[in-house]
Amino acid sequence: MYIILLKYIKPLEAVDAAISAHIEYLDKYYNQEKFILSGRRNPRNGGVILCNAGDQKEVEAIIAEDPFHIGNIAEYEIIEFQPTKGIPELADLIS
Repeated sequence: MYIILLKYIKPLEAVDAAISAHIEYLDKYYNQEKFILSGRRNPRNGGVILCNAGDQKEVEAIIAEDPFHIGNIAEYEIIEFQPTKGIPELADLIS
C-alpha cells in the first residue's frame, strides 16, 4: 500500500487548468481499483492519494500518467506502508 503526497509547484491557476484531466486520470485508477481514497490537502497546496499497487515501480508508472506530473504542476512523495489494522470494510487490504 502506498500514500502518494502531491505538492503543487505551480500557481493554482495551472492546477485549475489541468484539474479536469487530473480527475479523468483519477477515475481511470479508481476503476482499476488501484486508488482507494484521494483528496486535496488543506490548505490547498497539493493532494493525497491512497494507492493499492504491487510495488513502487507500478506507483511510479501510475504517477507518470498524471497530467499534474506531465505538466510539471506537482512534485510527488511516495510512502510505502503495510496496513495492519483498519475498519472491517477494508479487511481485504490488511495483511
